[in-house]
Amino acid sequence: MDRAALADFLRRRRAELRPGDVGLPAGARRRAPGLRREEVAALAAMSTDYYTRLEQQRGPQPSDQMLASLAVALRLSTGERDYLFRAAGRHAPSPVSTSSHVAPALLRVLDRLDDTPALILSQLGETLVQNRMAAALFGDRSGDTGLDRCDVYRWFTRPGERLRYPEHDRERQSRAQVANLRAAYGSMGPRSRAGDLVRALQKASAEFAALWERHEVSQRFHDHKVLLHPELGAIEVDCQVLFTEDRSQVLLVLTAPPGSEGHEKLRLLAVVGHQTFTRT
Repeated sequence: MDRAALADFLRRRRAELRPGDVGLPAGARRRAPGLRREEVAALAAMSTDYYTRLEQQRGPQPSDQMLASLAVALRLSTGERDYLFRAAGRHAPSPVSTSSHVAPALLRVLDRLDDTPALILSQLGETLVQNRMAAALFGDRSGDTGLDRCDVYRWFTRPGERLRYPEHDRERQSRAQVANLRAAYGSMGPRSRAGDLVRALQKASAEFAALWERHEVSQRFHDHKVLLHPELGAIEVDCQVLFTEDRSQVLLVLTAPPGSEGHEKLRLLAVVGHQTFTRT
């Protein structure tokens, strides 16, 4: 672990960022350029004291998870993230796990979306980052681990996941989930994480196994759907997506036409806040 290099890198990257770059209000005039230490710590879900010790060359060696959080908080590119890991005495993430590093370009767009649900998903439907509106609508996904991070796995193994959709639309959603996974499987190959996911679902769900045999392939660029919220009821929304160049990640944004009932309910959603859907 090169403490001096790590500390200098963190300080310089923090100084280069402005509050607006990470979705924070500018606030009062700042004595020094860049983000404050406590702001970086909050973005990385760590204590200010811990982060301060890293910048002062006094901290313990950060874990891989902590470094990944710092890479997102500081909006690092893949190359910068790899340097951060090596300066901390860790191996840079392997290509297999690279897709979990959020694309900075998508993150910059997400940072500016605070009045409508938006989230960044991996090719396998893992929620990498979500704004507060998305957490209020879909539930906080930050605690999911393993295969449960994938939308399609939860859809076919947790009946409660389907409660956010009207019953008449669940069959269409099932087919769309499988078709999206089929596209990822075709891109990533049978020996990839997509292949592992398919094999796990074939064992866990007869419904999935039957749909998989249909060989339907698609990636949704837009959709119109109704989502059910436990407090607000049915919310009609339009879904739009923005892919990275290699299509490994996607920014999903949910909106409703101004003046519509769906638009008013999204405004109320910001007030109601996070609601936990029943999970089984």
